Amino acid sequence: MRQKKMRSVSQPASNARRELLNVRIDPELKSRFALAARSENKPVAEALRELIRAYVEAARQRQFAAEARRQSKLIADSVEEAEILRWMEDVSRSEAEE
Repeated sequence: MRQKKMRSVSQPASNARRELLNVRIDPELKSRFALAARSENKPVAEALRELIRAYVEAARQRQFAAEARRQSKLIADSVEEAEILRWMEDVSRSEAEE
């Protein structure tokens, strides 16, 4: 029985639909980027896709941190202990349902 090859979520299958992204870039920067990619034995396109994935993940983490700060501030600004306890119960309940 043949096993299916698992693929990473971050790397789509070769037959998956892909979009073309046209970017204007300084020729010197393009040349240096190509040299850097080549020095790591990577095609320029793959190195660029890795950078885009990393940027998207970093943006997701920044958004998560900003939301955590916002929620922490809401709690810190609350003067009623009962309100904070209700909020904590709601969070615990929603986590248990997941």
